[in-house]
Amino acid sequence: MKWTPRTEYIKRIIFAHLIKKESMKLEALLLARCENKCELCKSGEDIQIYEVLPQQNGDAEDCIMLCNVCRTQVEKKAELNSGHWYCLSESMWSEVPGVQVVAWRMLNRLRNESWAADNLDMIYLDDETLAWAKATGDHENDATVELHKDCNGQLLQSGDTVVLIKSLDVKGSTLNAKMGTVVKNIRIVEDNTEQIEGKIEGQTIVILTRYVRKQGI
Repeated sequence: MKWTPRTEYIKRIIFAHLIKKESMKLEALLLARCENKCELCKSGEDIQIYEVLPQQNGDAEDCIMLCNVCRTQVEKKAELNSGHWYCLSESMWSEVPGVQVVAWRMLNRLRNESWAADNLDMIYLDDETLAWAKATGDHENDATVELHKDCNGQLLQSGDTVVLIKSLDVKGSTLNAKMGTVVKNIRIVEDNTEQIEGKIEGQTIVILTRYVRKQGI
């Protein structure tokens, strides 16, 4: 087949369709395995595929189904609620390697809790699964989670709208962001919890989180 922009476009459409089809097959397989429940806490609300990193084979063994509460805490997008994780006392015995890995990592993050320490003494992972669990280094972290928060301690996330609580002079620009300015659709700076990015008068600037208030708070 002779290459043309249209044939390339068709190839991309076909490829995207195949990827979507495979994703749907994987999701159906995982939902059948977990019986439409979170594989950690057994909640049936808002469950989605979670890829356990680093991916080993890219199949169902590398993925688990998590509810939103579990997922946000596993991904460190919400503060760790130790009471929620009593569920690990049961889920750590799962035969699914991915569930074992995440359970082991979370128990390590909660290891200062006596119940978590007791479970760590009991949980068993074979050598290959244990190596997978240790691969990210997440087990070396504690329960502390660094999050982007506004001047009132409210959690900030990408897409939020904030209000400036003081006027800001933007370095290298004539722009003066006045107190009370509304900044929509912010983006958090991943490697710095004290900074967010937002557009003011069409210009993207970095703003310190202590100078903003989440709208509606």
